[in-house]
Amino acid sequence: MKETVKDLNNTMNEEHIHGNGEAIVPEESLAKQKLRGWLNRHLRIEMTDGRVLRGAFLCTDRDANVILGSCTEFLSTEHTEARVLGLVMVPGRHIVSIHLDV
Repeated sequence: MKETVKDLNNTMNEEHIHGNGEAIVPEESLAKQKLRGWLNRHLRIEMTDGRVLRGAFLCTDRDANVILGSCTEFLSTEHTEARVLGLVMVPGRHIVSIHLDV
C-alpha cells in the first residue's frame, strides 16, 4: 500500500522522531489503558433520569460522552421492559454510573 504525504505527516504528528530516525511512541496513561481494555465490552450505564442503557462500548471523548453499539434501554433498574436503540451517544453530563456488564 502506498503511503501519501498526508499519512506520513499524521504519523509524524503522533510520534516524536529521535535523532537517529527511530520513532518514540509516548507511553499511555493507566486511564487510557483501562479504557482501551473496555473497548467492545458490554457496559451498563445508569442515567440521571433513572434509565439504564446496556451496550458495547465503542468510544468516549474528553467530555465523558460515551458511544454504545447494539444498545438496549431499560426504564428502571429492574430490567423489566426493554427497548432496542442500536447505536447511541450518551452525554457525559447525564451519566450517573458506568459498570462492566458481565
